[in-house]
Amino acid sequence: MAKAILLSKGRYRARIAQSGQDVAAAQQLRTLAFGTPALDRDAFDETCVHILVEDVRAHGRLVCCFRMLTMGDGAEIGRSYSAQFYDLSALEGFRGRMVEMGRFCIHPDCADPDILRVAWGAMTAYVDRNQVEMLFGCSSFAGTATDDYLDAFAMLKHRHLAPKRWLPRVKAPDVFRFAARLRRRPDAKKAMLRMPPLLRTYLMMGGWVSDHAVVDRHMNTLHVFTGLEIGSIPPARKRLLRAVAG
Repeated sequence: MAKAILLSKGRYRARIAQSGQDVAAAQQLRTLAFGTPALDRDAFDETCVHILVEDVRAHGRLVCCFRMLTMGDGAEIGRSYSAQFYDLSALEGFRGRMVEMGRFCIHPDCADPDILRVAWGAMTAYVDRNQVEMLFGCSSFAGTATDDYLDAFAMLKHRHLAPKRWLPRVKAPDVFRFAARLRRRPDAKKAMLRMPPLLRTYLMMGGWVSDHAVVDRHMNTLHVFTGLEIGSIPPARKRLLRAVAG
């Protein structure tokens, strides 16, 4: 178990899943958090590393989980979960190890901000341990009604679009092309209130997004492809992350 623990801070411990029972617990938490009618599982569960954040003061209760798929470089990006929804051919030329982070969720009864901090600390420890140069995934907004998030999408358009050399192209049949359609200037306060916490953290680290959102009716979400080049994280943010991870 010692090698599986990524970090322990206060009442929370982040560790790598070690058994089928661990993975099953993550699937059950995902099902609860995402509100899916059937158990949330897929073929990627067998190829990913699963990270569990547990509350040690509540007898190891699982409060957060996510999974990581490691790739040698961009040539392998076609085997990612995100590649089902986005044309990622521009990223095939990325030279450096990559990790796709997916199925991130926090128990709906848990509102402690330290859970997200520990999760990011665990991601940082995993990224450093595996010499990863890019972290990416799909960042989800709850529901499929775009009107609820127009300021957030306008903010993404004006400040956080992917560099042209990495920009994902449209692949999914149902998308919201917010960069092309929105003409409004974002209300910054409303935008950040409606921005999902995970995506907000990506953006604070210097992350960027696709120019369109995929309408995923199966998961009842809107999601944007999100990338974070590790070398581009501001030094002050990097120190904070590594302070948690250490």
